[in-house]
Amino acid sequence: MVKIRFLIWGALVFGLLFWVGIYGFNKTNRADTPSSGKQVFRMAISSEPPTLDWSLATDNVSIRIIENLMDGLTEFDADLKPIPAVAEGWLISEDGRRYTFSLRENVYWSDWKPVTAYDFEYSWKRLLDPKTAAEYAYFLFDVVNGAEYNSGEIKDPEKVGIKALDERTLQVDLRQPIVFFPSITTFTATFPHRKDIHDRFGDHWTDPKNMVVNGPFKLKKWDHEYKVILEPNDRYYDQKPTLEEVTFFVIGESTTALTLYETGDLDLVQLPPIAISHYKDSPEYLNFPFLRGYYYGFNVTLPPFNDPRVRKAFSMAIDRNEVPKILKGGEIPTSSWIPKGMPGFNPNIGLSFNPEEARKLLSEAGFPGGKGFQKITAVFNTNPENNLIAENLQAQWERNLGVKVVLDNQEWKVYLKRLTTDTPALFRLGWGADYPDPDNFMNLFTSTSGNNNTHWKNERYDQLIQKAALERDPQKRQGLYDEAQRILTEEDVPIMPLFIAAQNILIKPYLKGLEINAMDLLFLKTVSVE
Repeated sequence: MVKIRFLIWGALVFGLLFWVGIYGFNKTNRADTPSSGKQVFRMAISSEPPTLDWSLATDNVSIRIIENLMDGLTEFDADLKPIPAVAEGWLISEDGRRYTFSLRENVYWSDWKPVTAYDFEYSWKRLLDPKTAAEYAYFLFDVVNGAEYNSGEIKDPEKVGIKALDERTLQVDLRQPIVFFPSITTFTATFPHRKDIHDRFGDHWTDPKNMVVNGPFKLKKWDHEYKVILEPNDRYYDQKPTLEEVTFFVIGESTTALTLYETGDLDLVQLPPIAISHYKDSPEYLNFPFLRGYYYGFNVTLPPFNDPRVRKAFSMAIDRNEVPKILKGGEIPTSSWIPKGMPGFNPNIGLSFNPEEARKLLSEAGFPGGKGFQKITAVFNTNPENNLIAENLQAQWERNLGVKVVLDNQEWKVYLKRLTTDTPALFRLGWGADYPDPDNFMNLFTSTSGNNNTHWKNERYDQLIQKAALERDPQKRQGLYDEAQRILTEEDVPIMPLFIAAQNILIKPYLKGLEINAMDLLFLKTVSVE
């Protein structure tokens, strides 16, 4: 049945592309009203969610769903400032090292059991437990003995600075006064867990019949590789959602999703690059800045990229201004890593386009004119945007360095596993803000980060990131990040930043209450259908 559906969708894609190519955008062909009177929201996700376990989820597909199933201690307001959520408030000690969170009285799990501070203690220690193998464990390394417990140096979780004093009071002791700590508690990896549910159902605790949540929606159905359906959580402590149902369809092709949007079967869609110019005059089109960087990384342990001269040459051989021309979505080319719109942004950092110097460096590394350079494969996850970028880079490296690069695209779940188990020599990734602080981007490449797939380590870089996390003076903090960015993008070069992304979406006019933000948080509890 699923295969039949996708064959039908494939036919629709061909029809739409033919129609768009000949006639362009035509307002009369849009579905301007919902297909039924029900409060239903439908959108596409690019792949099957790798996991709905919020201790393990690292990808935007899984997190998109989890952020509508769960609430944490805090949440972001419209200005991306952390405000109380499950916690009604918190106290900070004078030295900034102890946070005491007070939980609301009326917060329940979907099975009517109260959400307690013990659920948060269990969750955070589970995140740090080396047996969990959570890539986001490093988010809590500033907790007393958090890093030591995760590394196995300390075996007793009771020595970790996370303690439920009673059902409504969570005490957290930090090694140092981190200025952005309340923002970390907005993130999915810090959401509470129920130990009894894990003990009872094991690996099947995220099955719809077993899963308990505390957020505005609960998991109704998960048809793997097809769709995920959410329904309102009657036990939700805050205002109940207006939507009666939320459906995420697994649609790998963005052109297929666009077809379904045009036929009225989706209410929001990400525009593929090929279609942006056709829809720019549509009242349903929205272009929005995005705190998301796009980069290619090197596995610095593998030749030839174990030589920093080769890494620099590859980076300097790229004219980043070509990327926005092929994507046409308002992307901002950049050779630095901290994105525009975030403190610490400095557009003057990074290796600029210099093919002559790039060829010189490659020659010094033993590959004059690209001669003798081994076969290299650039690996990336399947996506029209990624395909266009990879093909452009492939052409630039051959044109400017005389190096031939083979392209290999993989399905998202397969690709994620490959990155952690057998990291390619050259790979594509992006990073969107989990919290709006430069630490979130710079901490990614520390030696203790579970999301650092480059296998690069630099002690000075680690020290700078740690110092910047403590620094309250904006000017001094900027100086620390400038030095760290130069190490990352000019000196050691484990990554090649390419551009800061932009959101290009279509939204049906009958959707109300949907707030689009620079962090791509899509909270559906405020959405309604007119």
